[in-house]
Amino acid sequence: MPYPPRPQLRPLAEFAGTAVPRPDPAVQARVERFILDGYSAGRSLRELAELSDRSHSAVRNILDKHGVRRRPTGAAAMSPNEASE
Repeated sequence: MPYPPRPQLRPLAEFAGTAVPRPDPAVQARVERFILDGYSAGRSLRELAELSDRSHSAVRNILDKHGVRRRPTGAAAMSPNEASE
C-alpha cells in the first residue's frame, strides 16, 4: 500500500510570484526576514521554500548568506528510553 502524497503548501500571498531574477530589494528583504524567522522557529527548508515561493536551494543560500548554521537532516534522534516506550 503506497503512502499518500505529502500536502504541498501554497505560497503566502505577499510572496507569490516574486521569485524573479532581480527582485525588488524591499521584497527580497521581507523574504529573507521571513526565512530567517521561520527557520529559527523550527520550520523546515521545504516548508519555507513552498511558503516563500522560492526553491529549496534559494532558501539554503539565504541561510548561508546570513551565517545560519543549518540543523541536521531528518527527524530528531530518539533517546534509548523513548525507543522502548
